[in-house]
Amino acid sequence: MDLSQANVIPHANAVEIRPLGDAQGANRIVESLPFTIRRVQNQDELLKAVHIRHAAYARHLPEFARSLALPEEADYESDTIVLLAESKLDGTPLGTARIRTNIHHPLHIEESVVLPQWLQGRSLGEVERLGVSQGRIGHVVKVALVKAFFEYFEKNGLEYAVISGRAPVDRQYEQLMFTDVFGTSDMLPLRHIGNIPHRIMAFEIATGEARWRAAEHPLLKFFRHTDHPDIDVGSTNAPCMNVLRASSPAPAASTGVAVRELAFA
Repeated sequence: MDLSQANVIPHANAVEIRPLGDAQGANRIVESLPFTIRRVQNQDELLKAVHIRHAAYARHLPEFARSLALPEEADYESDTIVLLAESKLDGTPLGTARIRTNIHHPLHIEESVVLPQWLQGRSLGEVERLGVSQGRIGHVVKVALVKAFFEYFEKNGLEYAVISGRAPVDRQYEQLMFTDVFGTSDMLPLRHIGNIPHRIMAFEIATGEARWRAAEHPLLKFFRHTDHPDIDVGSTNAPCMNVLRASSPAPAASTGVAVRELAFA
């Protein structure tokens, strides 16, 4: 999907316009989506996320997708949340993403690379396992999930988002104004992704809106000037999935190539 063409969101209803006093003094639109995005809170919701995750990976990496049929250990970690997009009509899972911070553990990407000095000692968030359903609604869900994880980073005071993107996914992160952490667009083989070359990129959260505004980014209105009550990443002190350990089956260990990133699947 070309994110530069993602500024028109079908099946979304602008239900109200009201002044909310944003930085530019502009009116903000309150828009209803045909789906919700929430953080997973129980095992049933996690299994829905796993279902859509598995289906998304199966379209691109069918062999690896076999290892994603069950929840992963990372889904239960204390510094991880899983987002789930569900249809309002029938509760069908439409998309998912996992966010891991470095509050208690290094990022998964740090298993393979040493991040540059300017990212050392910073509060970081990594988006993993981003997958959506096929078709036009999947494209809409994808953009909404991007908004959701940026909102989560802001709400939790994270300084940078860090991602790894394989070609051609990396170009979509470029469209979002992520930049290369090592100063070049080189693809680096990552051990935790089976030595598949990936581009390591980061996004400074505090300056994001200003940079989008200066670039007249096509998603600025959707990201920053439209309220979506259907996107709710929860409070910063919401319980984590690790509270389910005592009552949930142990997740199966992943086997084969450990692919962390299939963003925009």
